[in-house]
Amino acid sequence: MTLTLLLTGSAATAWWLGRDDDGSPLTGRPRVNDTRAGLTYAIPEGWEHDEAKDKDLISGFTSQITSRTKQDSETGKTVLAGRARQVIPPSDLQRQAEAAARSNAEFFFPDQAATLEKSRPATVSSHPAHTVTLNVKEEKGGTARLTMTLITVDDNRTSFLLGITTDTPGTNAGHDIEAVMESTKTT
Repeated sequence: MTLTLLLTGSAATAWWLGRDDDGSPLTGRPRVNDTRAGLTYAIPEGWEHDEAKDKDLISGFTSQITSRTKQDSETGKTVLAGRARQVIPPSDLQRQAEAAARSNAEFFFPDQAATLEKSRPATVSSHPAHTVTLNVKEEKGGTARLTMTLITVDDNRTSFLLGITTDTPGTNAGHDIEAVMESTKTT
């Protein structure tokens, strides 16, 4: 009986320490723990994370989650995490985040016009960060949205989260991306 109580108490403690209690929309959801990027972020309901596929991502990305719900047949949603190639000082986060967001927009949506929706300072686990959102007009008439948060994880590492949605007019595909960004913490 004592062993059972001890194991139950240990499990409850582990659950308590591992849960999100920050009031975010993704509180209590499973999380990706990306040790290479030094980030952890929540996985929304209907999204998937496959650690085996993380190993096959193109250089610069270290983890990915994607939406696989039936209602997303008209849209695509993904969040990618990674580590910046160099340490970026907090004073340069805005400029670098805006440049990186535009570069990613060009990579994922070649020859499509990207416009800045917002660029704002942020914090992730009390670390300096900057978030940029771009709208990209797609050839099919839809709008893609790219949101990038660049984060100073520590003195030796700057990492990022990149959220991409494609949708048809009138949908709200970016809601989950924003929730993932809000759930992000440094490790």
